[in-house]
Amino acid sequence: MVFKLERGSAGEERGRINVTIDRNNQGMVLRDFLRKELHVSHRMLSAIKYKGGHLRVDGTDRTVRHVLQEGEVLSVVFPPETPSGFLRGEPMPLDIVYEDDFFLVINKPAGMPSIPSSRYPSGTLANGVLAYFESKHLASTVHIVNRLDRNTSGLLLVAKNRFSHERFFKMQKRRELQRRYLAVVGGRLDDREGVIDAPIGRRAGSIIERCVDWQTGKRALTSYRVLDHFADATLIVIRLQTGRTHQIRVHFASIGHPLLGDELYGGSTARIGRQALHSFELNFIHPFTDAPMRLHACCPDDFASLLRRKPILDAI
Repeated sequence: MVFKLERGSAGEERGRINVTIDRNNQGMVLRDFLRKELHVSHRMLSAIKYKGGHLRVDGTDRTVRHVLQEGEVLSVVFPPETPSGFLRGEPMPLDIVYEDDFFLVINKPAGMPSIPSSRYPSGTLANGVLAYFESKHLASTVHIVNRLDRNTSGLLLVAKNRFSHERFFKMQKRRELQRRYLAVVGGRLDDREGVIDAPIGRRAGSIIERCVDWQTGKRALTSYRVLDHFADATLIVIRLQTGRTHQIRVHFASIGHPLLGDELYGGSTARIGRQALHSFELNFIHPFTDAPMRLHACCPDDFASLLRRKPILDAI
């Protein structure tokens, strides 16, 4: 299977999959092949059929009832996507760590929201990514896979179309998209490693704050390992096993070790003005090429200044 970008009649670029039918799929109806072999959802197939996409076999448009023959070349052309009305492109510098025809990974700075909200209607990473797409004439909206809190820095994955986003969403549900973080928490964590297994829910009366909620919260799992101790803090590496809102921040506050700088959850702001949390690694198998992907982002200066030395990520 080959995925690449195709230029449309209006000059825009959109995704296309080319695949040669082999003997194992001889005689399969196109609809079944799309669903079982390419994992095209019913919703995605409807968009292809009715919103400007194409199903072509050897260059000829075909319906989903077409019976495939060995050696035929199937092309699935995805429809152009229109961004939501509330999202506007805003040119800004983007620290792009990796990019291909399927997705890009950006090292997000602290202080930048991932997506617009009533409080932050502009200046978000999504605004910048949309402007980047527009500059490349990519007919797509922004599909953020792993959203980061505004004051959390590090790696954020953005799918380039709905089909890629669906693949990554399923990977997340199967816990195949591994994320690791560096954090500095207050106090001394004596256990060299551990797992925090505590459900998280919304704190009553707040639209922002979360808490450990043993009655109605959703299960949340956070694994950690201690890297270094300081006089009044501990450097740890964290692996998320679930992805609840504010999960890391809530979990460590709940055991009496809030992140430095995390004023919302009781962390000291004396040495850093935002939560000391950096998403330094994404680790997964590429959903289209099967290539192993391990992407890193070095610590920003405000985080690194908390440490005696910058951590060597390859040694973690």
